[in-house]
Amino acid sequence: MGQMKPTRLNMNAPDATCPFHAPKDHPKVPTEKIGVLIANLGTPDNTDYWSMRRYLNEFLSDKRVIDYPKWKWQPILQGIVLTFRPSRSGAAYRSIWNTEADESPLMTITKQQVAAIEAGLKAEFGDRVMVDFCMRYGNPSTKSKVEKLVSEGCSKILFFPLYPQYAGATTATANDQFFRALMDENWQPASRTVAPYFDDPTYIDALAQSVERAYEAAEKKPDILICSYHGLPERYLKEGGDPYHCQCQKTTRLLKERLGWDDTQIITTFQSKFGPEEWLQPYTVEEVARQAEKGNKSIAVCAPAFSADCIETLEEINEEIKESFEHAGGEEFLYIPCLNDDPLHIKALLGQIRKNLAGWV
Repeated sequence: MGQMKPTRLNMNAPDATCPFHAPKDHPKVPTEKIGVLIANLGTPDNTDYWSMRRYLNEFLSDKRVIDYPKWKWQPILQGIVLTFRPSRSGAAYRSIWNTEADESPLMTITKQQVAAIEAGLKAEFGDRVMVDFCMRYGNPSTKSKVEKLVSEGCSKILFFPLYPQYAGATTATANDQFFRALMDENWQPASRTVAPYFDDPTYIDALAQSVERAYEAAEKKPDILICSYHGLPERYLKEGGDPYHCQCQKTTRLLKERLGWDDTQIITTFQSKFGPEEWLQPYTVEEVARQAEKGNKSIAVCAPAFSADCIETLEEINEEIKESFEHAGGEEFLYIPCLNDDPLHIKALLGQIRKNLAGWV
């Protein structure tokens, strides 16, 4: 039977001291702190075949993502999927790769978000609150960051998956990985997770302002705004009761109300379908073509479910979905970037963090 790894405190931390009333020969321990661990989906380390294969294998082996029985899915994954998909996905990543930093845009943006959040919390709480980030798939791993926060003296950790709308395949699997990391800690920190914030007024306002700015800067006002959310198998909603679809619809409705629009100016769609079964509909790639065919030759697309621009927005929306629209006769395609490190978005995230730190600070 395996042994749990003991918690390792960093006794060489700059703020490490000998506990009050402890014997003189007691080792120093870091000052007690609170950790805030930001989590996002993940990113491959590079765009080559083997980096992509490792990343896709971890992602597509997650039972929260693909819930088929292991005996049925793994032969398909290890055979057909991981033979051909890494090359295609690598090419897609290369088209958007941050070559200067040699990392994916999601990694770059996440670092920017965390820096802004850290600055905001430091101004309010000083050095007592530590901020770091992890990825559910790939690096930096959730486990490595939990170990780091604990070693630096974090006796409490707030875990924040950056998904506005809850889904088992996003929020839940991120939380699962956090809890698994805690299982390996001998001295577990107290922990909390942040709930979905799909209807938070500051988040909705940040979305609305991003749309307003894009429309003001556009040469021609779009005929309709497509709110494209990452898709899920329809079965997850009907059989499993996943609230994702309802929360996406509510986000769109609140955005519409904040903008003062009517139903003809905005629509909810879903992208990134994978596999043979039916997913949440309408599919974005098909809907943009329908809009062009019915006479809406100028459209805008935003992605409210993504906290940071990534492969699904920069490549799928701004290339594949745009191509579908133009092939159907569309003329003006406007992609509205994710909220990324926009100050109002950071304000919304800080608001969620402060709310969830109540009683700890």
